[in-house]
Amino acid sequence: MRLPLVILLFVLLTVSAWAQAGSQVSQYNGFDLSNSLIPKDDILSGGPPKDGIPAILSPKFEKAKEAKWLNDDDLVSGFTYNGVKRAYPLKTLVWHEAVNDKIGDLPFLVSYCPLCGSTVVFNRSIKGKEYTFGISGLLYQSDVLFYDRETDSLWSQLEMKSVSGKMAGTNFNVLPSTLATWKEWREKYPDTLVLSRDTGFLRDYDRQPYLGYEESRSIMFPIKNKNDKFHPKEKVLVVLSGDSAKAYPFSELQKVKTPLKDRLGGRDIVIEFKDGDYVTATSVSGNPVDSFVSYWFAWFTFRPDTLVFTSSE
Repeated sequence: MRLPLVILLFVLLTVSAWAQAGSQVSQYNGFDLSNSLIPKDDILSGGPPKDGIPAILSPKFEKAKEAKWLNDDDLVSGFTYNGVKRAYPLKTLVWHEAVNDKIGDLPFLVSYCPLCGSTVVFNRSIKGKEYTFGISGLLYQSDVLFYDRETDSLWSQLEMKSVSGKMAGTNFNVLPSTLATWKEWREKYPDTLVLSRDTGFLRDYDRQPYLGYEESRSIMFPIKNKNDKFHPKEKVLVVLSGDSAKAYPFSELQKVKTPLKDRLGGRDIVIEFKDGDYVTATSVSGNPVDSFVSYWFAWFTFRPDTLVFTSSE
């Protein structure tokens, strides 16, 4: 029995559409981008497949005095909550890029994108539900795209929201964190715990896979917005207040005395910057303000309208 021509054409077109969709899914490490909020042509493979960079799902910790493998000048992302202090060494994070952690009633994600120098902590409780995050193997504007294991939606670290899948358009809630040398963090919080190198994965945590990258002006993947006011890898403290965001370049902070008082989004804030890399943002009452550290090029490409602090202010 022959199929009517109209039905035959419909079947052929449907099969063709399925084939194209399947090819697209394969191209993007298996993720469905049919409702992507960002241009699909700007989503690139970073090289590894989905979970090729393994996120840490069950982190272990050790006391500061036990972390003999850490050097004084090693950088850590520091986080505190309800009196608990934890340090996440970047020399470990560079191999995992995400740590799914929890303190008390607060589940949070410690994220690090070595290409963007961005260390951001997010609340993993979203709309009353706890989510677990992995590494998609994809990049957007040179920045890591995470995915949640519950819905397979993609999340952009520096867009600070989900950009595809069931959760598309849902915002990340940024939590205050501190970038510091291990010596600075340990001296301020001697009772801190440190992310253990017992991660369940075999990695050479003393080897730097991006050696020389921070000093170089080169950017490994395409970005849309560029600004040469600072070295592309200049570290900036990004402070968020309501709908406002402001970047505080380390080179500018070095020119002024801190604590530095400023006002952002109708809120008085205080920036503290010490020799080395220790930098924090708090309210005038001393409470942490949502903030994180990133390379200048990375923050500018996502927020070309950002406010920028200069020492002449």
